[in-house]
Amino acid sequence: MNNIDTSQLLNQLRAASMQARAASPAQAQPSDGDSFSSLLSQSIGKVNELQQSSSQLTQSFQLGDPNVSLAQVMVAKGKAGLAFEGMVQVRNKMIDAYQEIMRMQV
Repeated sequence: MNNIDTSQLLNQLRAASMQARAASPAQAQPSDGDSFSSLLSQSIGKVNELQQSSSQLTQSFQLGDPNVSLAQVMVAKGKAGLAFEGMVQVRNKMIDAYQEIMRMQV
């Protein structure tokens, strides 16, 4: 059984949180050439990438790869889970907006 270094795990979570905060303002401001659909496609691609990466790390850990720690697997699963939940929230808001538009009288 691997021993988990909680301080290392906490530092990794903090670093991931800071990276997400640093990346989100740049992604929230679309440049002139970006459309909503391309930003949405890129976001879905990133969520998919995180899910696949998490899956690969999990499989490597289960197969006993000495280069993969439990902390890495847990951080990857956390990132993938948060990204997926965020995407679900975006989808829900888009459905709400669509339903609101459909209720409008023309």
